[in-house]
Amino acid sequence: MKTSLRDTDSPGLHPPGPGSAPDPLRDLLADPSRAAWVLQEGGRTEVREQEPRRAPGATVAFLPAVRPGDLGDRAFREAHGIRYACAAGAMANGIASVELVTAMARAGMLAFFGAAGLEPAQVADAVDRLRRDLGDLPFGVNLIHSPGDPGLEEAIVDLLLDRGVRLAEASAFLDLTPAVVRYRVHGLRVGPGGRVLARNRIVAKVSRVEVASRFLAPAPERILRDLLAAGRITAEEARLAAFVPVAEDLTPEADSGGHTDNRPLVALLPTMLALRDRMQERHAYATPPRVGAAGGIATPAAAAAAFSMGAGWILCGSVNQACVESGSSDAVREMLAAAEQADVAMAPAADMFEMGVKVQVLKRGTMFPMRAQRLHDLWRAHGSLESLPAAERESLERTVFRAPLEEVWRGTREWFLARDPSQVERAEREPAHRMALVFRWYLGMSSRWANAGEPTRRLDYQVWCGPAMGAFNEWTKGTFLAEPRNRRVAVVAANLVRGAAVLLRAGMLRAQGIDLPPGEPRAVPVDGDVLARDGFREVLRA
Repeated sequence: MKTSLRDTDSPGLHPPGPGSAPDPLRDLLADPSRAAWVLQEGGRTEVREQEPRRAPGATVAFLPAVRPGDLGDRAFREAHGIRYACAAGAMANGIASVELVTAMARAGMLAFFGAAGLEPAQVADAVDRLRRDLGDLPFGVNLIHSPGDPGLEEAIVDLLLDRGVRLAEASAFLDLTPAVVRYRVHGLRVGPGGRVLARNRIVAKVSRVEVASRFLAPAPERILRDLLAAGRITAEEARLAAFVPVAEDLTPEADSGGHTDNRPLVALLPTMLALRDRMQERHAYATPPRVGAAGGIATPAAAAAAFSMGAGWILCGSVNQACVESGSSDAVREMLAAAEQADVAMAPAADMFEMGVKVQVLKRGTMFPMRAQRLHDLWRAHGSLESLPAAERESLERTVFRAPLEEVWRGTREWFLARDPSQVERAEREPAHRMALVFRWYLGMSSRWANAGEPTRRLDYQVWCGPAMGAFNEWTKGTFLAEPRNRRVAVVAANLVRGAAVLLRAGMLRAQGIDLPPGEPRAVPVDGDVLARDGFREVLRA
């Protein structure tokens, strides 16, 4: 039975003018759970519940329902006990906060607590709160590579194992370490039918093929031998490690906020998918590794593109920092809401300063990128604090550190004596390392000032941000999500997934020869009744 019909003066449809009747094709595209047939013939478009007659010269297409909960990799959703293939990445210093992780979990999605940059006691407190508030709902915790402080990696792994945290997001790794391998192989056992069962899962966030290859392979024998000799794993765990990859899930990270290689997703994701296929063919794992996508995903179009390329899930970061549940400050949220795509820059990273590693940050409204780069240039040009030109030193103490450099060193020295005395020993032997630790003080404090919203340090805020933030602001312009106070993380994530379903269905029509009017479908942000209709009732309760 025909359900709707609209005549137009040319093939396709035009956006309705003020007071015009609803457009049936537009309404069909706006409801991803609705299946129908579409007929275009002689400048007319019809939407029907049953297959229409195929007249000569007519174009007929079937548009299936695409439920947001069906997007992505079913195995990923089932493995992690989530409803939607959408995750929130572990933005450091608790920006991916307990509140943010809780909201995502209650909405049927996955999130990782931002443990990087925090003391183990702070991470333990956060894990305890999450276990208390979420019960059996899934969540993960970040395990960041710390080449300058391997003891910190070990301490976080000890904490995760002690607290029974079964999911970790491994990020910024340059190579596998004993800590990440120990977390993965701990508790390996043989299940029914001889299948190797893993107690702990790792989602590895990577941007380089050589690093991804190591995570998709079994744990290296040399690391396993050392862990076994030290009594950190059992002989059975070492033996079974040959049958599972270090990471069962891989999230290729394209151009993004924070640590990034600035790779485009359209080049990175297909490469990682092909790598996964080669590694599976080589190792014949009982559970093939899964591949998602991260970096630059802040609009429905980007999410739809990732799913179209084969991503099993999408993972977001910058946009989550702009949400009310993040551990950032209202001042930062206002800055992010004003950001455009060109308002970002690369700056030296605090944790890998001497290695020359950089992070992508917001440059609009802050002088941090310029000041951080100036510090790195001075460190490379001079061998010690004492060799700095007098005018340069005076300028740093007045505008950047706002304290004498020797005073900054005394505070830094006391901190490292309590945390990692070997850094102080090295600094007293190597003036260049002492200089690096002092300069790293500014880089480390700048993100804390931003999270705290310290008003006297606004020009020094370090805000991790990629161009996706500008794309998100453009997409939400003129909608309820344009206001920072309305940006709830689960609502944002639901709109990305729902909007992806809308756009993917539009692509199905185009692929079958149906003409769509310019600007359609719009995939604008929705809330309330529309989200509930499309199955996101959990989001409204999160």
